Amino acid sequence: MIQLKTLLVDDEYSAIEGLRIRLEAFAEIEVIGSAQSVDEAIKVLNEYDVDLVFLDIEMPTKSGFELIKHFQPESCPAVIFVTAFHQHAVKAFEVRALDYLLKPVKLARLAEAIERVIKTQKLNRKTELIEVHQSLVINESQPLEVAGNSDYEFEAENLVIQDAKNPIQIIPFKDILWIDAAGDYMCVHTPAETHVMRARLKELEKNTLPEDFLRIHKSTIVNLSHIKQLNPLRNSEYTAVLQSGKTLKVSRTYSKNLKSLFK
Repeated sequence: MIQLKTLLVDDEYSAIEGLRIRLEAFAEIEVIGSAQSVDEAIKVLNEYDVDLVFLDIEMPTKSGFELIKHFQPESCPAVIFVTAFHQHAVKAFEVRALDYLLKPVKLARLAEAIERVIKTQKLNRKTELIEVHQSLVINESQPLEVAGNSDYEFEAENLVIQDAKNPIQIIPFKDILWIDAAGDYMCVHTPAETHVMRARLKELEKNTLPEDFLRIHKSTIVNLSHIKQLNPLRNSEYTAVLQSGKTLKVSRTYSKNLKSLFK
């Protein structure tokens, strides 16, 4: 049985202890240490051979992304980001994190993430991790290219997100609040969570989205059925207020079309 030497990194001690308790249910995990900052984590990594890091993103002084640049190329551990903020998901996958867990971490999702790490260990992706490390250090401003085709398809009433590494996710169109773009990725926002899929906005527009979906910005498509009101701004721009209270910017290019639908 594979046993993963694991490091927990989070600036909140309670978060570390909570995750440590959950990990006791997994015989494959051996927690060899914890750290409450990037600098503390580097000291542990210099002292131990670590297979897996559960890594918080937003920490004082240095973010979790800073730690990745300090990994030794010949011994890059697998990384699972654990954070309370979904907006970092795209960058996390660009640096090839094996998974991205939102706090509070559910035991079922934790099990899925650990299983993914075990499969990766068996496939020995260390060469790929070395390349990622080098790319990140040499030129952090250039996003990593994403290989492969789009990992989604449309059904009559659902958006289906699928890839080889994750369970198939079936998202009813009626539950989607809005979709926004970040490079080669799309963030699909629902009331419960945010799903990340590999795609481009133009690709989505070429497919047949339900008529309730409308582009309101160069990087945003909204589900019209969730808009509560439009608030005017200067220069013919608006903010769209959703039923959830979320506000989205409507650029001048798309405002006329949207406004006509609310007369």
